[in-house]
Amino acid sequence: MRIISFNANGIRSAASKGFFEWLKEQKADVTCIQETKAQEDQLGDEVFRPRGHQRFFKDASTKKGYSGVAIYSRIQPDEVRTSLGWAPFDDEGRYIEARFGKLSVVSLYLPSGSSAEHRQDFKFEVMAWFRPILDGWLRSDRDYVLCGDWNIVRSELDIRNWKSNQKTSGCLPAEREWMNGLCADPASREAAWVDAYRELHPQGQAYTWWSNRGAARAKDVGWRIDYQLATPSLRSRLTACSIERAQQFSDHAPFSVDYSGALRG
Repeated sequence: MRIISFNANGIRSAASKGFFEWLKEQKADVTCIQETKAQEDQLGDEVFRPRGHQRFFKDASTKKGYSGVAIYSRIQPDEVRTSLGWAPFDDEGRYIEARFGKLSVVSLYLPSGSSAEHRQDFKFEVMAWFRPILDGWLRSDRDYVLCGDWNIVRSELDIRNWKSNQKTSGCLPAEREWMNGLCADPASREAAWVDAYRELHPQGQAYTWWSNRGAARAKDVGWRIDYQLATPSLRSRLTACSIERAQQFSDHAPFSVDYSGALRG
């Protein structure tokens, strides 16, 4: 089972750079896309309908060309959900979940607080509201894979310029404490979310996002803010992962994870 997570920073822009041609070669069972920045009725062209894929969208209703998440799947889900019950979050198009038997795959886009103080305040509000939901999913009898741009690094391993970003949104101590409070240490077997990359690469220093300023990508001055978090039941099924840095479809890199076994069952 292969699952890909990718922040497109505009699905139409990513498509123009060859994303869907690349995707056809990946044989991913499920692909989770964030920041589509489009309404579904704007995506009628065949390029957005790769053969053999089902597609599902949750667009932002607050304003067009903003946020938005999607799931492309080679298998028809049993159910697709697009609301968590809180309009300020749901209406920005930040969550979509596809259910395949006992497995849920979620495409998730958490807010960034970098644009303004009130957006950082909203980010903290989302974090506080979302934590009980995450805890409930963790305690449920379902398997979950949460794919997406969380807009938070976990540690010094996840950001090139650690010291200079301690007061920058995405690396704030309170944000890191929240993110690390969700995740299991690779050496432990506690009941917490498993960070797929960190589980497979405990000391890895690979990034998933680079600023468009100052040749950051060429210099690999990046941040790891795109994750696949899995329930502990899937820990033993993790086999490999890859951050596709060479594929420049957006300012983020696609993040692929391979799990043993089939999508269902």
